[in-house]
Amino acid sequence: MVNVTRKVTDACGRLGLREGILLVSCRHTTCALCLNEDEAGLRQDLERLGGSLLNPFRGSGGYHHDEIDDNAQAHLTSVLLGHSLTLPVESGRMVLGTWQSILLLEMDGPRSRTLDLTFIGDLA
Repeated sequence: MVNVTRKVTDACGRLGLREGILLVSCRHTTCALCLNEDEAGLRQDLERLGGSLLNPFRGSGGYHHDEIDDNAQAHLTSVLLGHSLTLPVESGRMVLGTWQSILLLEMDGPRSRTLDLTFIGDLA
């Protein structure tokens, strides 16, 4: 799990975003993005959730994709959590709640990942 809020904020500043909507997306099939609090206990809970989500199906007939590269649970967890976030931008800043951070959750790594930023709106 990586907090990417600062990297996205810095990119918004370099791009001169002013007012509009920002789409943050990840083009990888075994990771997800979420908006939540970056607190140590919650990070552990999210890791536990990711490790246990869909786990009861493993071994009970198994996942078909596991026959190829044994990471079906990572793909399916990513589907449930989602690969993108849509955020408002006002006065050049993403509108986030006090405790909200953009977290990239990796279910089959560690691996190098790329985020895409798509902006609709006005530039500075």
